[in-house]
Amino acid sequence: MNITSRNFDSVMEQSSQKPLLLDFWAPWCGPCRMLAPIIEELESEVGEKAVIGKINVDEQVELAQSFNVSSIPTIVVIKDKNIVSKSLGYKNINQLKSMLGIE
Repeated sequence: MNITSRNFDSVMEQSSQKPLLLDFWAPWCGPCRMLAPIIEELESEVGEKAVIGKINVDEQVELAQSFNVSSIPTIVVIKDKNIVSKSLGYKNINQLKSMLGIE
């Protein structure tokens, strides 16, 4: 799911009962492109257990700034509207599942 400043609040509400993983990325970022298929696989594997969203930092500068994103890829996990995990760089699917608390 692509997240923008327009749909961010509704995504936060949608994910109030389950973890939300945000992938901050840009099309020119090599590690981001390597992570993209992992994020897609994660989304299909976790199904309804979590909400997975992608935020293009070039198009959503304010959102990236509000999460203090200075390097990409950055992964942020939110539970109960609180940031519980933040990680920089490439992660494999098991690391992402662990961040979500889904094994």
